[in-house]
Amino acid sequence: MAKDTTSEHLRAELKNLADTLEEVLSSSADKSKSELDKLRHKARGALESSRERLGDSGERIAQTTREAAEKADDYVRENPWHGVGIGAAVGVLIGILISRR
Repeated sequence: MAKDTTSEHLRAELKNLADTLEEVLSSSADKSKSELDKLRHKARGALESSRERLGDSGERIAQTTREAAEKADDYVRENPWHGVGIGAAVGVLIGILISRR
């Protein structure tokens, strides 16, 4: 559920950024200098906000990946033959997928 929330948040953030940039680009010919400055300021703020939030999300994803890798490592150390079997099954599956291309 947390992944869905994160991806929905990222989509909303990127949509907001795209909408702001589209507004700046589409209306630049019709606006006065002060209006353009306001739009640029709004776009810059949206970009900085998006960078900050995307950076935070990237860190959370990296942390989740590290935790999953640690759990997998612990499992393989405790059950080495299960790890070998899983690795072989994944290898066969990837081989089948590659051979179909």
